[in-house]
Amino acid sequence: MSFRKVNIIILVLAVVFFLLVLHHNFLGLSSLLRNDVSDSGIVGLQPIDFIPNAPHDAVDGRQEEVPVVIAASEDRLGGTIAAINSIQHNTRSNVIFYIVTLNHTADHLRSWLRSSTLKNIRYKIVNFDTKLLEGKVKEEPDQGESIKPLTFARFYLPILVPSAKKAIYMDDDVIVQGDILALYNTPLKPGHAAAFSEDCDSASTKVVIRGAGNQYNYIGYLDYKKERIRKLSMKASTCSFNPGVFVANLTEWKRQNITNQLEKWMKLNVEEGLYSRTLAGSITTPPLLIVFYQQHSTIDPMWNVRHLGSSAGKRYSPQFVKAAKLLHWNGHFKPWGRTASFTDVWEKWYIPDPTGKFSLIRRHTEISNIK
Repeated sequence: MSFRKVNIIILVLAVVFFLLVLHHNFLGLSSLLRNDVSDSGIVGLQPIDFIPNAPHDAVDGRQEEVPVVIAASEDRLGGTIAAINSIQHNTRSNVIFYIVTLNHTADHLRSWLRSSTLKNIRYKIVNFDTKLLEGKVKEEPDQGESIKPLTFARFYLPILVPSAKKAIYMDDDVIVQGDILALYNTPLKPGHAAAFSEDCDSASTKVVIRGAGNQYNYIGYLDYKKERIRKLSMKASTCSFNPGVFVANLTEWKRQNITNQLEKWMKLNVEEGLYSRTLAGSITTPPLLIVFYQQHSTIDPMWNVRHLGSSAGKRYSPQFVKAAKLLHWNGHFKPWGRTASFTDVWEKWYIPDPTGKFSLIRRHTEISNIK
């Protein structure tokens, strides 16, 4: 009888042990699924990482999510990190970052995020498949940006953020000094899929931009000698806008098939050369100007104080820069380089790369000179 009891006890203990092992493995699987999410239904844009839990005292879980989309290229990764850091430290909103990158950069980005003060942010790393751009862009010797695929990520917002009704897109050469929630709450007029900062706004016209083309008007971006452009009946003197920072109504974006419209004009440009030969700015700007002609809302100009990446940026006063909600180093001179304006403001938010792959050019030059 006692022998049977011993067998029963052993059997019970074995079952308990088995259940404990099963429970442990289940928890491990749950953690894996939580931290690595893939969506095989989306061709070309594959989520790699998803870190869904910020510290409980950091945000109110009942708050609406604020999706922020930003690109992360290997040679500009420090800019992405600084931008994210500035956003995170100037808000208590429920921000989730959708960081769009290429496969070879993902590991570098992940290690940087996990080893810094940003390790508790909520983010998703999304791989951008360059095949999406086949037949839509062409290499131009004088327009190097045309071969940088991540600059076109902004065209695919509804795919990048499939469950959101609204999102913010911003370039990697920005610093946010205000609460990102204020930008997110920018009102959009009925029927408008996006809100941009116009190039004729009060902040931009404080400086004079030198260079080929007219950077304030449509004629600086589109070739009005082409019949297809003339047929659109868009006034060449229409004020252009900057697509480096904007708020998108994704419900309206999808309803109007904005992505398909943008791709249409990209293809037509490859076939017919519709963009200005003295393109005033980003290669992404012309199709956006066409699709959103007189059909976009505006953001507060202090949420895109730009030209800090050109010589004109030096004309801003320190007081004006301090008052800006968002600083944008668009232009040839980036804040991680040698000659940009107000680099000290940018460097306040920069987090050194733990891998040592990315370094500030000016600092590297200074060290070399000392040696």
